Amino acid sequence: MALALALPLALPATAARAAPTPSATGTATATPEPAPTPPVTATPAPAADGAPVSVEPATGAYFGSILDWSSDSPAEQASRLGSPSAFYEHSVSMPMSGADTGYSTQFLQKTNGAGSLALLTIRPTVPLPSIDADAAARLVDGIAAARGTGTAPLYLRFAPDMNSTWVPWGQQPSAYRQAFAAVADAVHRRLPGAVMVWSPNWGGGYPFTGTRAADTDTLRELDTNRDGSVDGADDPYAPYFPGAVADWVGLSVYHDDTAGGDARNTVPRDGELVARLGSPAADAAGADSAGGDGFFGRYSTATGKPFLLETAAFYSPSAGGPGELAVKQNWWRQVFAAVADPRYATLKAVLWQDTTATRAVVGGTFVDWSVTLGDSTRAAFATDRAASDLTLGPLFAPTTNEAGASATGPGLTIGGWWAWLVAALVVVAVTVLFALAVARRGRPGRPSRPGRSGRPGRSAPSYDGPANRDLRIDLMRGLAIVFVVVNHIGLASLFQEITQEAIGIVSGAELFVLFAGVVLGMVYRPRIATSGIGEVVIRTGRRAWKLYYTALGVVILIFAVSRLPFVNADYLTTFTDQGTGARGSSASGHVYDLYANAGQLLTYPVNPHILLDLALLRLGPWQFNVMGLYVVLLLVCPLVLWALSKRWWVPVLALSWGVYAFNTLAGVRLFPSEFEDSFPLLTWQVLFVTGIVAGYHRLALLRWFASRWGLVAAAVIVLLATALMLFSWSNPYLPSAYSVRLGLVPDAFFRSVYGAYFGRTNLEPGRLLNVMLVVVSFYALVSAYWRPIRRAIGWFLIPLGQATLYVFIMHVFFALIAANIPALQDGNVLLNTGAYVVILALLWVMVRTKFLFRIVPR
Repeated sequence: MALALALPLALPATAARAAPTPSATGTATATPEPAPTPPVTATPAPAADGAPVSVEPATGAYFGSILDWSSDSPAEQASRLGSPSAFYEHSVSMPMSGADTGYSTQFLQKTNGAGSLALLTIRPTVPLPSIDADAAARLVDGIAAARGTGTAPLYLRFAPDMNSTWVPWGQQPSAYRQAFAAVADAVHRRLPGAVMVWSPNWGGGYPFTGTRAADTDTLRELDTNRDGSVDGADDPYAPYFPGAVADWVGLSVYHDDTAGGDARNTVPRDGELVARLGSPAADAAGADSAGGDGFFGRYSTATGKPFLLETAAFYSPSAGGPGELAVKQNWWRQVFAAVADPRYATLKAVLWQDTTATRAVVGGTFVDWSVTLGDSTRAAFATDRAASDLTLGPLFAPTTNEAGASATGPGLTIGGWWAWLVAALVVVAVTVLFALAVARRGRPGRPSRPGRSGRPGRSAPSYDGPANRDLRIDLMRGLAIVFVVVNHIGLASLFQEITQEAIGIVSGAELFVLFAGVVLGMVYRPRIATSGIGEVVIRTGRRAWKLYYTALGVVILIFAVSRLPFVNADYLTTFTDQGTGARGSSASGHVYDLYANAGQLLTYPVNPHILLDLALLRLGPWQFNVMGLYVVLLLVCPLVLWALSKRWWVPVLALSWGVYAFNTLAGVRLFPSEFEDSFPLLTWQVLFVTGIVAGYHRLALLRWFASRWGLVAAAVIVLLATALMLFSWSNPYLPSAYSVRLGLVPDAFFRSVYGAYFGRTNLEPGRLLNVMLVVVSFYALVSAYWRPIRRAIGWFLIPLGQATLYVFIMHVFFALIAANIPALQDGNVLLNTGAYVVILALLWVMVRTKFLFRIVPR
């Protein structure tokens, strides 16, 4: 039975993100827009009172929410707000993978379960010119599959913020309009009840810092006033407007006076929102009486298209200044006033970012965008909302409830007594395996006692590997690197059912770092005893230097390949936040350019800043960023080994775990390198240092676990690891139709516990504990049942485990190849499973034949 526990979130986090921070207000001159076009008529869902449900309310506006799906849900928000929101937002990639379809299915089930509508934000992961009718048809097929038999209308927001520089599809006007038209045509023909929303970012500060390099034709389009340059005097919207194919128009307008700098809490200025929306009646030149850009009048009033406003107000508790209520209430009252103003009658939907975040661009400051999460705002917002013209849900009779939603989605949920029966059988099986191992005197790590023939006696442990190398460690490292390869290539497949948190809430990254330390402790203990610390410093220094220039080589090589016109390297050169990075869950859905300004490497003279970015490993594929962490850890490794040679293992562990505890609270970032976003050094060092200590004292640890009290400790560890494994099997996320989960705990409880104790980037305590429990338990299992395990999988995993660094480096190029095979992007689970078999087989053959071993570190 394959139990799926793929990603660290119950749902993929939505497109909630820290709002862009315009630095100045630009003026615009625009041409008159086309005549109004009739909106698409939505196929109604049955409302609670029998009336049809529409995406457009008869009066006022719908109130919608962006939630952190890792720790929140419509039901939980409804308990805070009194009712669910009228609609909720969630992002999907284009092309949609099988995981995207699974995520979206559960999202739509949850919105239907709340009687709320859904807004899907479509975020292209392929170049805009490649989005044609076929690509659009595949997207619609994926959305239709996720929608199932549902009839509730849908909002579809295609590639928002297209006028900005912080999304890969930004500032490409012609390509954007063509892609939007292709998607809109497929949606209008094949997806009843769905409306297409065009939604740029507010144009203050346009064309924004770091304008994308563009060809001559693009620059000509962006230069709307024909003065020979693209600046704040150019129109921030007109080049991107797709025209009649857009059913709705929208705008992202946040109150945020930080301008990308230090956090500042400010009370919104009177009329700030209206000034940014623009007068509802713009003149022919596009300007309004307030001197703004007239967006609302040009694109909503003049065209008759309904308007969707995405918004929130910046507040950071650590920034001082005005209080949270003063900042947010002023802003939401401006929003409510605009909804009630008859001049803004086409403002039909308000989407509020009801989340918190840690925002790196303002010094890693905690930012609270929400209106229902804080005690100081919840009651005031509910009171003001009740007196406003904003409508909450439910808009129609719920089609199911959240508890049972997954039963109709992809995969299978085993619930009720059946779930507990499965859990009981697992516990019994683990207990029996442990008891048999003890009864056979197969105690993990006890040295073999040879019989008369010289072979291990009947009372010896199953492990009979060579004395100079622990093949059990190699096998476990091989398993860890397989997890990394599968998860980094990212194809929906059967491999995900076991590689993504199926053995507990543990990923390959934690195992990779821990085992790196274990091996160093094992290898360098005899060296430091015989040759002293000097040789250790020289050897680890040389290895760190080799890994560093190898990392630079890979970063440069991927950049060079990405410049080839027939290669799509976006999967490596960009990263779509899933809410688990340094910016927090509300950054999920945001797409980051991992090679920002890398084109300057090809200019003459080369900008020294880009060379510094390269030297500091601030550029590079996200699949490869842990290499920077490994280089730094190698440099401090001799100091740890020297302290261990002095028998100072207790102070070493105390200091390492103390630094971990400190950084859990402080969140200090020592290096500007890319790896600090995903692997904060002061946090992740605890796995590496603990691994060195364990490897250095491996024989002593094995002797202790072979003692009576050691066996008792091993039994407790195995049972705790089993309990956490069963808990992980309750993850509500089901990535495919082949997935199976246990309904042991309520979904909301799982999400809340996971979010609080099992985060990956900051290595929360629950995850750190689970890593230790899994490693000890699996080591005990492999020791006790070595021979059958080695025959079954050891032949494959041990060679990979003995060359993990080589496999890690080479897998980046396999990820690039897989991303450029169109058939693998359609989410076909069985096809992708076959692709993984081929990739892993090739890596195994490359290791066995020592392909490029003289060049690539291993």
